[in-house]
Amino acid sequence: MMLKLIHGADFHLDSPFSGLSPEQAARRRGEQRELLDALAALAREKEADLVLLSGDLLDSARIFRETGWAFAQALAAIPCPVFLAPGNHDCLGPASPYAALEWPENVHIFTAGPGQAEPVDLPELNCTVWGWGFFGPRQAVSPLRGFRAESKPGRFKIGVLHGDVGGTGDYGPIDRADIAASGLDYLALGHVHQYSGLQREGETFWAYPGCPEGRGFDETGDKGVLYLEAGPGRVSARFIPMSRRRYLSLTVDVTGAADARQAILAALPERTQNDICRIRLTGEGEIPDLAALERDLSSHFYGLSLRDSTRLPRDLWARREEDSLTGQFLRIMWARSQSDPEDPVCQMAARFGLAALEGGEDAVL
Repeated sequence: MMLKLIHGADFHLDSPFSGLSPEQAARRRGEQRELLDALAALAREKEADLVLLSGDLLDSARIFRETGWAFAQALAAIPCPVFLAPGNHDCLGPASPYAALEWPENVHIFTAGPGQAEPVDLPELNCTVWGWGFFGPRQAVSPLRGFRAESKPGRFKIGVLHGDVGGTGDYGPIDRADIAASGLDYLALGHVHQYSGLQREGETFWAYPGCPEGRGFDETGDKGVLYLEAGPGRVSARFIPMSRRRYLSLTVDVTGAADARQAILAALPERTQNDICRIRLTGEGEIPDLAALERDLSSHFYGLSLRDSTRLPRDLWARREEDSLTGQFLRIMWARSQSDPEDPVCQMAARFGLAALEGGEDAVL
């Protein structure tokens, strides 16, 4: 029997979105709550057997009332068991929403700490799920250290936890050897906000799905969750984009461009209207009014910021009469360029060579 699994993590509901205007930040928090309904819809569409949520679903213990209500309602709408392992941001404790709110019957929140693996047996699926949770914002002990899943013939074994594979800090460091020794078939991880791809240590498959919605320029590109089909010794994974908006960081070279605006538009990927973009302008050119250019382009994005790293245009051959390595190099390139003054290859070679010489030692002959 192949199980259908959905694995998500690091929703960080009610993040402050401090880089946006107050109005945009409030709208983004609302869009985060809409992710919950999208998750429930995906579970119904895929006819999922289990949904695995690997921590940091909340950004902190302090959440808006409507967020807690939306979270519980969305999980109740998932027509299968949901397993949730609290992370370092949404750790367990007396003030935790996991303790204060009433959760649907199909939701199981793991309350075991390191060294106290909590199993849930699902005989109808021939499956057992183990999970661990954070009890504070820091946890220096690996939850998998010394753990070995109980072996039952043909039983699929899943682990759900928040932790840092290969890390050495205070966020649940996990040694790869402990993953290999765990006896698990699949380990559903949270903490890293970039999709890891499906990995394997020994006989254990594992993955980070990444966050389903970026919150800054350290979380760029498409974000989402994983859909897996799994059985003993076999796991396949497909990344499913979920994000309403992407963060994009682009560099645009405006050298030789008559119009910086057109150069930027030509460099954009398709469909950026919902994206939050930071563009760095480089090369030789003059940007007369960066703020005006930003306003002019703003309709193409949800959010836009421009950074000017250009240098002023200059005569490429101005230093060729110097008695230096730079002068000698430019004289040689100048002579070659005269056979075809419009040759772009020679022009580019001269620019690159000049940049390299000016960045190093330029001895006088």
